[in-house]
Parts: sequence; C-alpha cells; structure tokens
Amino acid sequence: MPTLKLTKLPDRTPIKLTITITPDLNQLLTDYAEAYRDAYGQSEQVADLIPYMLRSFLESDRGFSRGKAKS
Repeated sequence: MPTLKLTKLPDRTPIKLTITITPDLNQLLTDYAEAYRDAYGQSEQVADLIPYMLRSFLESDRGFSRGKAKS
C-alpha cells in the first residue's frame, strides 16, 4: 500500500443535537443570520450557522485551549 501525505479522514458522521434556547437568544441568532446575509450576500439558516459559530467560539477560547493541551 502506498504511503500518502494525506492521512485518513476523520469520522464525518453528523450528530444531531437538540437544544432549547430562550426567545432573546433566538432573536440574536436570527439577527446574526441577517447580518451574515448583509455581509456576504447569501442567506443561511440559523441551524446551518450554529456549528461554525460554536467551532469559532471553542477555537478562540484560550482557557479551554490551555486546559485541553494539558490533558
């Protein structure tokens, strides 16, 4: 078998997560989706934006990153 530079791709099976949010958070998410549309000229559903918002948040959380690096 040849040795490839690209490693085996990770599991990409989507996981469905159901959460309950407050009405004010729902409004903020809707407002963000509208700001996204204004910024990029493309409308996206809130549910499609949330995974990327969560990833961005987690990747920018220095305390989380430091704690994760120690594990």
